[in-house]
Amino acid sequence: MTDHELKGIVATLPDLVRVRPQRGLTGFAPSGRVATHQWGANRSVFRGRGMEFAESRIYQPGDDVKSIDWRVTARTGHAHTKLFQEERERPIVILTDMRAMMQFGTRNRFKANLAAEVAALMAWIGHDGGDRVGGLVMTREGLWDFRASRTRRSVLGFLETLAEETRPERSSGTEVTLAHALRRLRHRNRPGTLAFVISDFSDFDDEAETELRHLAVNAHVTNIQICDPFDAALPPRGGRITDGEHALAISALGGRKLERYAQQFEVRRARLELISRHHGMVCHYLQTPDDPAWILHPHRNRSMAA
Repeated sequence: MTDHELKGIVATLPDLVRVRPQRGLTGFAPSGRVATHQWGANRSVFRGRGMEFAESRIYQPGDDVKSIDWRVTARTGHAHTKLFQEERERPIVILTDMRAMMQFGTRNRFKANLAAEVAALMAWIGHDGGDRVGGLVMTREGLWDFRASRTRRSVLGFLETLAEETRPERSSGTEVTLAHALRRLRHRNRPGTLAFVISDFSDFDDEAETELRHLAVNAHVTNIQICDPFDAALPPRGGRITDGEHALAISALGGRKLERYAQQFEVRRARLELISRHHGMVCHYLQTPDDPAWILHPHRNRSMAA
């Protein structure tokens, strides 16, 4: 296939470098240096308080019960509260889904292409703001793990893997589940981590929900659901989808089957939004026709704020 035919399918490394925002748009508020990522007056769209544990002290009336240090309390027999200090180099970890279900799109681009650009955007913002950036990439063959680092080289290594995973000719092996990837992310994160989960959430089941809730206990989580219009509703008359080389026939479905397919998608979307709201996470929604930069301006698009 020619470069023109691959547009919207393959995201090259230069493509992912070009999504780097202007240098004025750096870091994630409130510990970053930008106001563009704030929701309202002083609140971050990405819900990161940028705090790390400093010490414990005796509990005082008015302290947040969520900050009670239960280990020290149990050891001393007296209630203690955790104190935090601002962290200028907090870890940012970006979990990006590039599995087979993401290698699909009917408008403008594949879901994997959009996910790669959104992940690159988050990585550059964190890097340029002085934060340590790492990631997990779910692929058609397994899971790649990139430790958080402040170097440009580490960011480029992460982006290079994303670019490679947008190529349709990549071989397939044993894919990991979303629940498995979330568990890996939870086990490696530290308190205060900003965690971005970029996926179509096609296998968002009970196990994945449990892992996501556990992750939100110590991390500030932003869920970004990547979808194609056909994920929400298949064409009633069927048809053929082609990438210029391969074709897929979609059989016409009866009214009830179409309705059930649409309902299943809406249930997953509503479930993710509800869990995010109840557990202090942020939830955004992007479709393949959307500009990935819209994620920085949720008040201008269809984003769902928890």
